[in-house]
Amino acid sequence: MSRPSAQPGPEPALTDFLTAHQLAGPDEAARWTPLAGGVSSDLWRVDLPGRSLCVKRALAKLKVAADWQAPVSRNAYEWAWMRFASRHRPDSVPDLLAHDPEAGLFAMAFLPPEHYPVWKAQLLDGGVCVATAAAVGELLGALHAASAGDAALAAEFATDDNFLALRVEPYLLATAAAHPALGAILQGLADRTATTHLALVHGDVSPKNILVGPSGPVLLDAECAWYGDPSFDLAFCVNHLLLKSLVMPGHRAELLRSARVLTEEYVRCVTWEPRPTLEARAASLLPALLLARVDGKSPVEYLTDDRHRLFVRTAASALLRGPAATVADVLDAWASALGAPTEPGSGRPD
Repeated sequence: MSRPSAQPGPEPALTDFLTAHQLAGPDEAARWTPLAGGVSSDLWRVDLPGRSLCVKRALAKLKVAADWQAPVSRNAYEWAWMRFASRHRPDSVPDLLAHDPEAGLFAMAFLPPEHYPVWKAQLLDGGVCVATAAAVGELLGALHAASAGDAALAAEFATDDNFLALRVEPYLLATAAAHPALGAILQGLADRTATTHLALVHGDVSPKNILVGPSGPVLLDAECAWYGDPSFDLAFCVNHLLLKSLVMPGHRAELLRSARVLTEEYVRCVTWEPRPTLEARAASLLPALLLARVDGKSPVEYLTDDRHRLFVRTAASALLRGPAATVADVLDAWASALGAPTEPGSGRPD
């Protein structure tokens, strides 16, 4: 998990949570260290004699420049999503320890970074492993397949209001407001996404929320969990690989290959609907999410060059106006605009 920052004193509610759930004795020394990286929750590493764990609490106002409010009830849905994932793929989430839904708190195992590095950090350090992307795609597809058509899950995760506040409004609708000429297209994507209910969606499948564990990827931060459109998860993850390919020209071919392989492995798992139907939705969402990471409420922090932001706006706008049929078509258009080969070793250098 994320690297620690300076340590403040713990709040009484946090220490009470540990003792109430018998995770720590009343007189046991505990060292609380905040973990950096998220905008929607506070996360701590708690070191106790002979063991460590993580405690997470949802925030009502997210830590971004824009006014972004979200219900803290999402903490309970994150806990429920992780319980679902642990039943189907036990190694795909940390061990779950205790939950207090009224306080918006839960505890899980701490996974040491020397054994569970963050995928985003690996990528930005140049450690682009296509096999990791393939494993992420397969895991995501398997979890969607396990949840598709499940009426009980659909009722448990009828979290449309949460998903509207956390994803549809800050990504699609805020971007529509910033780009009036694309407003009707983005509003249409928002409406379609909000009314599609096919599988259990994680909602934040980003490299910053994926640990590369010894038994495969580990997914974190399922605060946006929602029974809805599974293509959103696919587009959301591929989006991050494309943005990194823009700012990391020396690893562009591997990142584009990773995006392609992740998609291929995911699509192999799609059994709940025709594969071309899902791919078409993902392909139309992908440029909207690219544009959202420049002009939505949560701009990506590493796009600091105006030329990069202009590139995203230009490429994404063209794809929104002339949507591609498949994710592979989006990848080809992106690679062409970058001047990159569509496959490693197949063309001119960066």
